[in-house]
Amino acid sequence: MEPVEGVRPKVVKSEAQWREQLAPQEYAVLRAAGTEPPGTGEYEHTKTRGVYECRACGAELFSSDHKFESHCGWPSFFTPLAGDAVLLRADHSLFATRTEVLCANCHSHLGHVFEGEGYATPTDQRYCINSISLRLVPEES
Repeated sequence: MEPVEGVRPKVVKSEAQWREQLAPQEYAVLRAAGTEPPGTGEYEHTKTRGVYECRACGAELFSSDHKFESHCGWPSFFTPLAGDAVLLRADHSLFATRTEVLCANCHSHLGHVFEGEGYATPTDQRYCINSISLRLVPEES
């Protein structure tokens, strides 16, 4: 995985350590910037209230309060939990420039963010995130 220019992750592990910690499908998305097939993720339609953490390092990333139904095949959020929870970088793969979303704590790949798609959200942004990159910690009742 390419480092983020000028920003050092707080959690640093060798690729061998990441491979040992993560299941093969998790590694393929989180560390090799893959994408889970649309419509297959466990959190796409969940309505459970709570906080979504990075599956690789446990950093808090998104709130269920910011999740919305985008019908795109992946969980969508209109903003991260805090401004410094994620990092954004240009992604020039797939013959187009997109904005990749990374965990600010360990620099694992989470998904992409898109703007100006017309969703009725406060930010007009769609953080399109792979379920396999996340772990939902349900809110205590």
